[in-house]
Amino acid sequence: RLHMIHHTAERWGMPVLMVNQVGGCDEVVFDGGSAVVRPNGSVACCCGWFEENITVWDLGEVSARRSVETVVKPVEEEVSTIRQALLLGLRDYLKKTGFAQVLVGNSGGIDSAVVVSLAVEAVGAENVISVSMPGPFTSQGTHDDSAELARRQGVRHIDLPIAGPYEVMADLLEGPDSKVIAELFGGAAGKVSRLANENLQARLRGNILMWLSNAFSTPRTLLLSTGNKSEIAVGYCTLYGDMAGGLALISDVPKTMVYKLARLINATRGDVIPQSIIDREPTAELAPNQKDSDSLPPYPVLDEIIRLHVEEFQSAEEIIDAGVAPAETVRRVLRMIDNAEYKRKQAAPGIKVTSKAFGVGRRMPIARG
Repeated sequence: RLHMIHHTAERWGMPVLMVNQVGGCDEVVFDGGSAVVRPNGSVACCCGWFEENITVWDLGEVSARRSVETVVKPVEEEVSTIRQALLLGLRDYLKKTGFAQVLVGNSGGIDSAVVVSLAVEAVGAENVISVSMPGPFTSQGTHDDSAELARRQGVRHIDLPIAGPYEVMADLLEGPDSKVIAELFGGAAGKVSRLANENLQARLRGNILMWLSNAFSTPRTLLLSTGNKSEIAVGYCTLYGDMAGGLALISDVPKTMVYKLARLINATRGDVIPQSIIDREPTAELAPNQKDSDSLPPYPVLDEIIRLHVEEFQSAEEIIDAGVAPAETVRRVLRMIDNAEYKRKQAAPGIKVTSKAFGVGRRMPIARG
């Protein structure tokens, strides 16, 4: 944007003033950067990025030349810029929709850790509630990390185990006296897909979180969902479960960037995210010894496939030719992206921080044949 104005000023030999909005507008975040560029293409002044500002510029001023590169430098640090955009987008979304308090399902994983951290920065620890909901396959390590994360962040934290409710629901749906198994599966419980029970856990958690969100008449409390772009791209998320919420804060942040954000947060705020959360291999913990890598390629590979296909509009053949991953891996990931479109149509709005976000920036049909 500034380079374009630089060339315009030089071409016509006159100063150019650019005034840009700053703030969140649903999914879109306007970054500011209002500036005056002199006839010689140098920058006379810039209002800065991601915050409101007022600058007075005298048409007759004489000062040292500032290059476009110098002014742009603060937003060239991608991780820091994404953090600023997410914070601004979250603050404005809450302000404009009348919410003062946020709620986060804190699993002890990296995604919820980053969402809790950003929420604390955006609205203050006193306005953030962390909820841990350990299930039948939750490890002691992740359970302990969720409590430690909340302690370090200084937020209110509540522990609500779902093992009991899960057993009741599982017994109702496929227990020895289950009408479901008898009448719909011919008495053969083995015919039930394993995903049904995995998703049941996520939906129990979603019910608890939405109940808590609704329970506060004042202050109005918004549930932040914690799914990242990598998971949402390939459908590694549960409708009416971990997708429940009013704002999907990091839904345009790839998994590899989530880790970079976590490290930046720790570097600037003093290790508020336990290192064990950053070091742990990603897992949804919905089945025994489950790991994301059981069904997905490594996240650096997955994220590059998603970036090339979604943001750069490249086909499977182009991605394969680039040597990103074996042909079958690329085609499988692209099939997963297509097949998850129906989930994304029902997802909460998110904050756009890449060149092409799901939702407002990418409209695709669900039924394509």
